[in-house]
Amino acid sequence: MKKSLQNLFIAIIYIILYAPLLVMVFFSFNEGRSTSVFSGFSLKWYQELFSSRDTMTALQNTLVLAITSAVIATVLGTAAAVYMYQVRNRAWKTTLKTVTNIPMMVPEIVTGVSMMLLFVFVGRLLGAANALSFWTLLIAHVTFNLPYVILNVLPKLNQTDPHLSEAAQDLGSTPFSAFFKVVLPAVLPGIISGFIMSFTMSLDDFVISYYTTGSDFQTLPLKIFAMTKKTVKPDMYALSSLIFLTVLVLLLVVNISQIKQDRKNSGK
Repeated sequence: MKKSLQNLFIAIIYIILYAPLLVMVFFSFNEGRSTSVFSGFSLKWYQELFSSRDTMTALQNTLVLAITSAVIATVLGTAAAVYMYQVRNRAWKTTLKTVTNIPMMVPEIVTGVSMMLLFVFVGRLLGAANALSFWTLLIAHVTFNLPYVILNVLPKLNQTDPHLSEAAQDLGSTPFSAFFKVVLPAVLPGIISGFIMSFTMSLDDFVISYYTTGSDFQTLPLKIFAMTKKTVKPDMYALSSLIFLTVLVLLLVVNISQIKQDRKNSGK
């Protein structure tokens, strides 16, 4: 009885989480514009999606921003995690971890407004005609992605043998070569997880992007927000469904790869 109640509780949680997404995917194939009456199966909104130049431009901008910021954040975050792992002073390490967690606890609107003020201030000092642009947006996305990369890579470093690099150097490797050939492959699952999390966080960010982007660069969340002032067309359901399915496939691939790697390591 207890186990049945637990399963029922978990089922209710998953229904609450995924019901809106499933409804969105379902009505993206609706022939009509209604979100309550299914008038027939159709790929009409997917066709309109790919024929809309503005939407495709916003999607391209979003993907370029998400991939670029995720790559930069992954590189910087991995380097920061390695440094934090090698720090021996416990007080300094605790301080670094606390500072890393602060950006995740601060409300996004506070982060967005503060970064906008900083960019405008620096832009005026440099005499820039337009202080906000793609580059300020990229800096903002890298900034809020960094903690997620660090929190994914650092536990993997803590799980590795602390003498792994030393053993490789005893066998003739340089410290640089030992890191890339021995340590980096050991923490690669954490790096990949950090990259995917950074990519997805950047992909759907609205609040920080709203305050730090210029007028010449529009991401998909900003475009959808502009649509809500009038009417959100069903082709946005189609686009959101494609993004959801893409992220879902990425997460499944990463998790399956991680499970296979763990089984392989346990077998050894």
